[in-house]
Amino acid sequence: MKPPSRYSVGGTVAAVLFIVLIAVVLVQILGRTPVLRGPVWTEEVARWVWVWMAFIGIAEVERQDGQLKMAFLADLLPAKVRLVLYTLIDVVFLGLVGHLIWISYKTVLRTSNNISVTLPTTDAVLYASALVGFVLILYRILRRIFGRRDVTVTREPTL
Repeated sequence: MKPPSRYSVGGTVAAVLFIVLIAVVLVQILGRTPVLRGPVWTEEVARWVWVWMAFIGIAEVERQDGQLKMAFLADLLPAKVRLVLYTLIDVVFLGLVGHLIWISYKTVLRTSNNISVTLPTTDAVLYASALVGFVLILYRILRRIFGRRDVTVTREPTL
């Protein structure tokens, strides 16, 4: 399995959302000074952008296989056993993410009539971030599982 490319759409979107978050928080801070009266919507937009950035960022970490691991025991196993172990872990993770997708989907449906306090949209837009993030994670897990076939797992020791 070839290593992931350094840049991706998800990583770029998360980085852009981070820049937007900084800009919104800056407007919020300046709005608390006597010089500028801050818009009311900045607090809610900051929260929404942060949540979207977090879920897209989590999917990017999954794409890069960069989550924290304690692989020192697994590294002692033979390559074929390690392959089976990591595949089983991914299958369990797949089930968990599938369940989280279902919960996210139900939450989006449930909140589709809740109007946001300061934004001209429903709260479902906020909760859709979890749905999108988990679907991206599901895709990454499936790619990792099916890309792992007939490949010897050679994981570099992590520091």
